[in-house]
Amino acid sequence: MTVWALGINHHTAPLDLRSRFAFPLDKLGETVRTLRTRLDGAPETAVLSTCNRTEIYCASPGVALEPTMQWLAQAGGVSPDSLTHHVYSLQSEQAARHAFRVASGLDSMVLGEPQILGQMKDAVRVAQESGTLGATLHQMFQRSFAVAKEVRTATDIGAQSVSMAAAAVRLASNLFEDLGQIRVLLIGAGDMITLTGTHFAARQPKQMVVANRTASRGQRLAVELGGESMSLAELPLRLHEFDAVISCTASLLPIVGLGAVERALKQRRRKPMFMVDLAVPRDIEPEVGELQDVYLYTVDDLGHVVQNAKDSRQAAVVQAEAIVDSGVRQFMHWLQQRQSVPLIQQLQSQAQQWQEAELQRARKRLAKGEDADEVLQALAHGLSQKMLHPMVKRLQTPEHHGQAVQAIRTLFGNGLAQGPAGTDNDD
Repeated sequence: MTVWALGINHHTAPLDLRSRFAFPLDKLGETVRTLRTRLDGAPETAVLSTCNRTEIYCASPGVALEPTMQWLAQAGGVSPDSLTHHVYSLQSEQAARHAFRVASGLDSMVLGEPQILGQMKDAVRVAQESGTLGATLHQMFQRSFAVAKEVRTATDIGAQSVSMAAAAVRLASNLFEDLGQIRVLLIGAGDMITLTGTHFAARQPKQMVVANRTASRGQRLAVELGGESMSLAELPLRLHEFDAVISCTASLLPIVGLGAVERALKQRRRKPMFMVDLAVPRDIEPEVGELQDVYLYTVDDLGHVVQNAKDSRQAAVVQAEAIVDSGVRQFMHWLQQRQSVPLIQQLQSQAQQWQEAELQRARKRLAKGEDADEVLQALAHGLSQKMLHPMVKRLQTPEHHGQAVQAIRTLFGNGLAQGPAGTDNDD
């Protein structure tokens, strides 16, 4: 069984291309089942889809990169040729190492950010519920989670980290002198919006409003942040009220369009608007960023901001990579042992057949009244001859002699006598 992965991320593909391959969590089960149907030779499959990456993890006897690439290209509505320059593929140890690094936040746009671990756990849960997660991927992901936990507890990888949410507040501070005097609109009610809203709430803005597709969830978040809620239907009518707009939903189409923002700016008499689009695909039409009085930042823009904090944590990164290396070695050892199981089962079956044959022969001799000691001696001799015959035959074959000697020494170790002057008794 080989572990392999194929994907795109913020290192290899621009935001607009990544948007084509964003699979909503509520559609991920259907996605992973469809993929496995396409990959006849991949019994184990999981898909991780976040703002910064879409990755396919598989475990199968053979590696099926070409059909996986074709499926991904089709899912994103692009040609395989145009996707080739943006994807990466990894196998065996490198695939496991990548999964461990992703879980630990070492491959994130924000070094050490914790959200990716929860997103990976969601992907694994969906694969498990969909029946596409087998023993090999299950073991790899569980070990990646354990490694991620050790990285966060044993190193300072997360210390002084600047999250996307904190970066958004920092950028807003550059535009507005006093965040306590601005009105903030949060579109969505997921983890990222909750985190961003918490950062803004700490600055005690004049007003905080949550707009969400599910009214009850939006109301709960508004209460937590000490703000109020409104429906998405009110957005076009009230957009002009807000100085800062932060959006992150699972919508496949933009929620805030160019025309709505232009009308809002007229009503605001060209007062600047600070806008952050953390969604993939985008919630805010890209053309909005071209308006003179709008300061629009995407998830990639914020990634460049938080990258400045990376250098101060290089020592922690070295520690974290060492933990990942250890985890990878342990997983590969487990995988190698697992791959030996069929051979072990064959050996046990063969030994059992020999045993049954010799026991049957011994019972017949005892039933005839032969001496028990002689029968036992014959039984022991028969078993040892059956086990030794293949090795002796191999030793007697000139072209295989050297390999046979090494294998026998490895198997029996110090149990074999040494010849004169410490030489082997090979002949």
